[in-house]
Amino acid sequence: MPSVLPDGEPMPEDGALPGHALAGAGQRPLGFYLHVPYCATRCGYCDFNTYTASELRGSGGALASRDNYAETVAEEIRLARKVLGDDPRPVETVFVGGGTPTLLPAADLVRMLAALRDEFGLADDAEITTEANPESVDPRYLAELREGGFNRISFGMQSARQHVLKILDRTHTPGRPEACVAEARAAGFDHVNLDLIYGTPGESDDDWRASLDAAIGAGPDHVSAYALIVEEGTQLARRIRRGEVPMTDDDVHADRYLIAEDALTAAGFTWYEVSNWATTEAGRCRHNELYWRGADWWGAGPGAHSHVGGVRWWNVKHPGAYAQALAEGRSPGAGREVLPDEDRRVERILLELRLVEGCPLSLLRPAGAAAAARALKDGLLDPGPYEAGRAVLTLRGRLLADAVVRDLVD
Repeated sequence: MPSVLPDGEPMPEDGALPGHALAGAGQRPLGFYLHVPYCATRCGYCDFNTYTASELRGSGGALASRDNYAETVAEEIRLARKVLGDDPRPVETVFVGGGTPTLLPAADLVRMLAALRDEFGLADDAEITTEANPESVDPRYLAELREGGFNRISFGMQSARQHVLKILDRTHTPGRPEACVAEARAAGFDHVNLDLIYGTPGESDDDWRASLDAAIGAGPDHVSAYALIVEEGTQLARRIRRGEVPMTDDDVHADRYLIAEDALTAAGFTWYEVSNWATTEAGRCRHNELYWRGADWWGAGPGAHSHVGGVRWWNVKHPGAYAQALAEGRSPGAGREVLPDEDRRVERILLELRLVEGCPLSLLRPAGAAAAARALKDGLLDPGPYEAGRAVLTLRGRLLADAVVRDLVD
């Protein structure tokens, strides 16, 4: 969850949504994101809404504590049930993210999932994911999660090289994420993801190849590979500004992406979103697909964002303020916006174009359609899908995805 909240109109104290938000809800999947804002240490590149113990000490008191956090989130889930009323949809995907969710006891994560099951019910084939820090789990913890209903887990590996991990302020040791994959498989997890980051200052092409080899060799069925984005206000941004570490340029990012595509494809992975590869269709992250396709999700936790039927809202950032609102029977929402049809059209292009299925050409205005024709001529869009009425990025198009999107939304 980003650390900066957008502007918007005030959120009603009871969290009520406009009447039109649930129109046609039965045709859209419903997911839940549960944000756990706690971290043992702050990574130098991280701009998410997270807090270490020292940052919370004396700030929000007991309300900010992680000891009763699971019950606080359960209270927001009960609020969601009231707001959504008689909406009959079971929850199809759950994603517990952070922060480091696995800093909480496994029983707490299971307790939050149980609240969803009690209030909404879970679809028979529901995808239930948690993120995990490799150093914060062991076989017993993973077995408890699996027994409690989790069936997918995502480990933050980032790199297999110690000097790269050090720049990122990651505390796990090389080799531990790969061991976690084996432990998760032994615990019975159906799907396992490893998150990687490329373009860290000081990382070489060989370092990146070694990270990919280690990740592939561990045997996950999903790999996410993200270019490092240096966010203003982070420790890494300050170090780069002081000249302590070099900034990685876009050409290096492009080269690393091509290395990832070659290695993952050779190992039997297929891209389905610009930064995500899976070995099978079942291995895709359905929760993220729900975001990319503009479905409905409720985000519970400090700073979490939600979207239902064209209404988007976000919670207060601080764990203490979040807990205080729920304790007083108020929505923790800090603000919301009702998305105009034009904004929803633009967002569909922005998000769906990143997918292997692409976006319908029918979404494009005349200027965007002309830009799509130029992109096709320039080899950025795939001719086959284009003839069938869809804009689908080629490999070269994926390298220039942001620029292609900017042209198509005109």
